[in-house]
Amino acid sequence: MDRFGDVEAFLAIVERGNLSAAARHLGRSLQAVSRSLATLEKSVGVELVRRTTHKTQPTEAGHDFYRRVKPALLEIAEARTEAGNRSAEPSGLLRVGGPELFGPSYLIPVVARFMELHPKLEVELSLSNRFVDLAQEGIDLAIRIGELPDSDLKARRLGAMRRVVFGAPSYFGKHGRPRHPSELAQHPCVFRNTDRDAGAWQFRDGGKSLTVKVDRRLHLDNAAASHAAVAVGLGIGRVPLWQIQDLVDSNTVEVILEDFEQPAVPVHIVWPVARLPLAKTRLFIDFLAANLDIERRTRDCVVI
Repeated sequence: MDRFGDVEAFLAIVERGNLSAAARHLGRSLQAVSRSLATLEKSVGVELVRRTTHKTQPTEAGHDFYRRVKPALLEIAEARTEAGNRSAEPSGLLRVGGPELFGPSYLIPVVARFMELHPKLEVELSLSNRFVDLAQEGIDLAIRIGELPDSDLKARRLGAMRRVVFGAPSYFGKHGRPRHPSELAQHPCVFRNTDRDAGAWQFRDGGKSLTVKVDRRLHLDNAAASHAAVAVGLGIGRVPLWQIQDLVDSNTVEVILEDFEQPAVPVHIVWPVARLPLAKTRLFIDFLAANLDIERRTRDCVVI
């Protein structure tokens, strides 16, 4: 058996829980699978799997080895398929993550067009406001909005989006329109309890940073509810423009203090650094970069 087969046997043992199940899955004999594991452990010089009477369990070294070689083996298998049939359609499951509010308006239309072009692909779209661990949750790639912290992720920048201050015309008619960020301290503001800048909004004034402390009367923990509260005139809000673009387009709310906005927030597509992106993943990354229509819909994102 070649080295590829030895690694394949190791992966099956880890995933199936024991040598017998791995042998059945691979259609090989128990002895052949056991020999492949022994050969692989000898070649790497460390025990990868700890055997017991009823099951096997990867050692710490085995777990790390599995995490690195699994995506590589998938890439090799897909490369073999592509080499054997250049016209083969991408297939299998693609897991994509993104922010909850961003998904329905922006991701789903792109995913729909991508799936129409590649009918053999299955897509699992996971939308959450949590900062999920891609590798732990088995997500192939995800959209991240905001500055990226140091992490074990690779990234491709898609563009940047504005963060704006907005209010309802009815509110401005009653209470006036702030002309400078400092005037916000005299206005009730609307924001979520979980916002990173809750109560302290950041601006740029003459090239310098400016922090304005704002007060609120209504306490919210939901973005859609906070947008609705501003729309009915309960106060002034500050959010990424893409979240309220429909309200702006319908003249339900108006953007103010544009000359004092901070630099636009970057948008990236990210994927685990330890995972070689499969052909279908690379294909979707390119398709997303070409078709994500934030620029057209919000007029504030330059796709790079």
